[in-house]
Amino acid sequence: MRTALLQSSGRPGSTVENLKVLDEAAGRAAAAGAGLLVAPEMFLTGYAIGDDIARLAEPADGDCADAIADLASRHRLVIAYGYPERDGDSVFNSAQLISADGDRLANYRKTHLFGCFERDHFTPGEQPVVQAELNGLRVGLMICYDVEFPENVRAHALAGTDLLLVPTAQMHPFQFVAESVVPVRAFENQMYVAYVNRVGQEGEFEFVGLSTLAGPDGIARTRAGRGEELVVADADPAILAASREANPYLKDRRPDLYGALI
Repeated sequence: MRTALLQSSGRPGSTVENLKVLDEAAGRAAAAGAGLLVAPEMFLTGYAIGDDIARLAEPADGDCADAIADLASRHRLVIAYGYPERDGDSVFNSAQLISADGDRLANYRKTHLFGCFERDHFTPGEQPVVQAELNGLRVGLMICYDVEFPENVRAHALAGTDLLLVPTAQMHPFQFVAESVVPVRAFENQMYVAYVNRVGQEGEFEFVGLSTLAGPDGIARTRAGRGEELVVADADPAILAASREANPYLKDRRPDLYGALI
């Protein structure tokens, strides 16, 4: 599956402008032959927007989800994007996957909140593995800090995830996660990992970019720089199958020895 990674912080505080940015990127992704476009964590509203997070939060089936479903249908493109999800009195840091027909395929709530900022504004999710079937691949969702917990990614591997989408707001000085941790996660779990970051200064945070699609061999199929960018690479099921045969980590596990981990 040709996958486009939208490395952008959009226009923090404006869902209207961010929908325009996403629409324009979807057009470029579709023209490049992509079937999937992934946008960063909290792309719909911006990340470091303080109390506006709660003000701009919407249900998973809210007006902005309908707008993204419309542009996905127009561009014939599957879209994954981050947004603040309102459910009653709770607000979750969420990511949603919408099909090229405009159907909502999956919605994930970030399970591991990073730092005081996120703990002050969000409720943690409780479902670690959320997946959807997409063009012969099993696609999973998680968000930023979640990928830094090896148990999280291994849970996806054991559930059969082929391509893990990770909308991200990775900030300085933690760029080694994008550079080193993400390719290792892909290799040790024998999957593709699409890690899609914000860029630039936003409030107190400096986002580092470096979005990547890492393959099951631990090699980056594409990597963005430090600015606004759209990069494209393929997640190939044939390469995935061959790599899993050559690197049988999941077959060679010994769960009987791992009881102490829980």
